[in-house]
Amino acid sequence: MHHLRFDQEAARRQVSATSALRVDGVIRHPPLEDPWEYFVTISVRNERGEEVTRQVVGVGVLQNAEKRTFALSVEVLPAPTPHAPNGTRSAAPPAPGTPSKHHS
Repeated sequence: MHHLRFDQEAARRQVSATSALRVDGVIRHPPLEDPWEYFVTISVRNERGEEVTRQVVGVGVLQNAEKRTFALSVEVLPAPTPHAPNGTRSAAPPAPGTPSKHHS
């Protein structure tokens, strides 16, 4: 089971993550080029285009004709339900794409 975080609440919920995005790819170093150092850069931006976080992961130096395979996934877990002041739990918002219920 994949989790983005581990805490007692997440363990009690026993919910598995859902993949919202997955990208697979392969890079091959050109056979006649000198060695190059490769990096994976992940940049997350909000709805206004502002960078929220950025991570750089070193892949290492690739020699002639070496290759590396990559898999990037964005996984989703339900957010913990906050406790209301009277000790009851408030309802979580519907998941994206879930029709909402309107009461008249």
